[in-house]
Amino acid sequence: MIRIKRLFIVIFLPVGGVFLAAFAANIAVATIGARDIRANIGDLPPAQAVLVPGAAVWRGGRMSDVFFDRASAALAVYRAGKAKKILASGDHSRGDYDEVNVAKNFFLANGVPAEDIFTDYAGLDTYDSVYRAKNIFQVESMVVATQNFHLPRALYLARQIGIDARGISADLRSYDLGWRNVLRENAARAKAFWDAASNASPKFLGETIPITGDGRESWD
Repeated sequence: MIRIKRLFIVIFLPVGGVFLAAFAANIAVATIGARDIRANIGDLPPAQAVLVPGAAVWRGGRMSDVFFDRASAALAVYRAGKAKKILASGDHSRGDYDEVNVAKNFFLANGVPAEDIFTDYAGLDTYDSVYRAKNIFQVESMVVATQNFHLPRALYLARQIGIDARGISADLRSYDLGWRNVLRENAARAKAFWDAASNASPKFLGETIPITGDGRESWD
């Protein structure tokens, strides 16, 4: 009996504490981050930029439905005059995979002037995207265009980093993302809480490229 109690104290109690802390962090991010999510573009206040977080790109450079809808929502925000610039952020850490130029080409094809399109090739996750938006692109206010499952985390991180952020829903269709995405998002919210609390540094930084300038300065 004594050995069981010791086992509980040494192993199960700390593990339970970790799970409880992760659960609390998840709830905090989901609750606090859900503020200021707008369903209608007309309800958004003007901002310096609209952020398009990266998502999957298939072979041949075709956007996934999730990514296409994020870009489409951002384009609508820009065309409505609610954001002066577009910041496309995503993963281009490998030569054979490129979320960012795919997004850039989408906006160019839809008539957005080149100087209004900023590209962040080191937005490897949501924390890196919003951290770099603030510290590399010097964004003070922005709209985040992404799906409802992702918006609370993105907005929580943006506000913790010091950006005046609002969210616009990019749920333009139903997505068959499954339970794996639910579990992934729960874990990502807990990680987001600790990243913000510890003021973690992203994998890549670099020289500043002010969002008030010419977006082509950020292109590769």
